[in-house]
Amino acid sequence: MITVHHLNNSRSQRVLWMLEELGVPYEVKRYERDAKTMLAPPELRAVHALGKSPVVTDGARTVAESGAILEYLVDTYGEGRLRPAAGTDERLRYTYFLHYAEGSAMPPLLLKLVASRIASAPVPFFLKPVTKGIAAQLEKGFVGPQIKTHFDFIEGELGKSTWFAGEELTAADVQMSFPLEAAVGRAGAGEGRPKIRAFVERIHARDAYKRALERGGPYEIMG
Repeated sequence: MITVHHLNNSRSQRVLWMLEELGVPYEVKRYERDAKTMLAPPELRAVHALGKSPVVTDGARTVAESGAILEYLVDTYGEGRLRPAAGTDERLRYTYFLHYAEGSAMPPLLLKLVASRIASAPVPFFLKPVTKGIAAQLEKGFVGPQIKTHFDFIEGELGKSTWFAGEELTAADVQMSFPLEAAVGRAGAGEGRPKIRAFVERIHARDAYKRALERGGPYEIMG
């Protein structure tokens, strides 16, 4: 049986959702972030050398990285589901968004999180203006414009079809869920972008998504 090594408030939540969509039995082994550092516990290193989540074990196999995990699940258990047919335009879009989610959409959101932590970091009072200034410049000069560019692009792409790779839900939508939930919940990127907001509302309404939340526990994106 598949075991999902599940870290709270992490990308592993979408792995649970994927398994629920496929109807594949699985177990959840829970790990909790350090309350101060928000880092994963060292116990995860016993599962994978990088000590990060998501990671799944399936018999003797260990698979890490959310995109690789979703592809493995589709290949092994999909039976033709949650992936468009090979050679179609939908399959090309599917492959693109499966990789775009972490390769392009997430980096500016992570930088926004880093900038906010720089601004609020505990430093001597005389350094506070310096750290706040660095964070403000990073936000204004790079992070903000990048977020606008990417999420304007995503808004336009969601205007082409119901889901990212056509009219049926695919693993690409599961992969894109994390950056879009983060964008709407933490970065304000949903403002003025109704299609992004509608996408997030659609995934939250799915029964499989709700079951995954029940299995995974409290979920606060990028908290």
